[in-house]
Amino acid sequence: MIPESIVRFFTKESRSLACMSIVCGTAKDSLFVCDGIKDLDNSPVQFNSIYDLASLTKLFTGLLVMRLFEQKKLDLDAPITRYAHQFFNLNRTSVRQVAWFKTRLSTYKRIDNAESREEALNVLFSASQQESDRVVYSDIPAMVLKYVIEEASGYSFMDCLHHEILDPLGMKETFSFIPEELRWRCVSTDREHRIEKGHYTLREGILPGTPHDPKARILYTGTEDCPGHAGLFSTVDDLTKLCQGILSGRVVSSNSLNMMVENHAGQFMNDSQPLGCQCYIRHPNQHFSEVPTFMSRASLGLSGFTGNHLAIDPLLGMFEFYLGSRVLNRVSVIIPNEGESLENYGLDKNGIGEVTWPDGRKVASSVNYIYLKDDYLHPRLAPILNGMRLKNKA
Repeated sequence: MIPESIVRFFTKESRSLACMSIVCGTAKDSLFVCDGIKDLDNSPVQFNSIYDLASLTKLFTGLLVMRLFEQKKLDLDAPITRYAHQFFNLNRTSVRQVAWFKTRLSTYKRIDNAESREEALNVLFSASQQESDRVVYSDIPAMVLKYVIEEASGYSFMDCLHHEILDPLGMKETFSFIPEELRWRCVSTDREHRIEKGHYTLREGILPGTPHDPKARILYTGTEDCPGHAGLFSTVDDLTKLCQGILSGRVVSSNSLNMMVENHAGQFMNDSQPLGCQCYIRHPNQHFSEVPTFMSRASLGLSGFTGNHLAIDPLLGMFEFYLGSRVLNRVSVIIPNEGESLENYGLDKNGIGEVTWPDGRKVASSVNYIYLKDDYLHPRLAPILNGMRLKNKA
């Protein structure tokens, strides 16, 4: 079993997350623990709570790319415009370059600064390839790939996802649009606090079942569409089915999984994260890795801003994921003024503590959650996962 003390460290001791669900397992079995509250009414999080997956959505996009490649419906070396003519500036940029973050894409303005869905789409379709000596993780590639997937498959993104992955695995509670009768089960991402160079911002009024990501939110407005980089919602049970389906070869082949974790974007660097097909791959330094160091180099990983993390190791046959809310009534971002540190805001060096808001309220911090989980969670889950793996081999 997973000790409850592990999850309570985040929800009760550090208070970096309002709620958290942890799952680890193999292709055959899994363990689960959860704790915390899912909304401003202090409703307890449960096994069937519905989480905003945020950037974990990119894993589904990457898997669909590989599914269509396996079916010979998608040529990875073809230009983007063969499948998505909207991206007129990407006529010399290949699907492979975009999927594996081999090139840097940019738009003439931020998509989330658009005034309407129509303007946001026009901004997105302006995406162009930029000369750069450094390739970085970005949302834009997945947003482009959504349209490539739709043309190559002949389905909408969500219909393709249902046909290729969700329905075959029995994932009945993964959504881009939450039915009204299920919204009470959603984990809230409301009342996010941010401090950026002295500017205090409170983001509130985000309704249950609405994407936290501002780009996904404006593209989602009035539709049931999913923009590819964020916007999916799911449950612990459904994500467990996905991970076990991947490990058992029911999603893509082992060759495709190996392709996904090929590092096309550049050499390992001390200050950069190596990238695969819409995922991170393992870096030898945990500080720069979304994959825990106890997993093999065949592993892939992703995180989501709202408090999510997922890592799968096909070679060792194990997975782990955490779903949570680090934005519900939390300070999620602090960009200090020059010469300041987190201690100037009342936090310790790990970002743990409370910030005094200008109105006098004390607000818990989650600013360094991503490193806190690396330092605290991975070492405690490693022996549990290794024990499960050895049991299955016996």
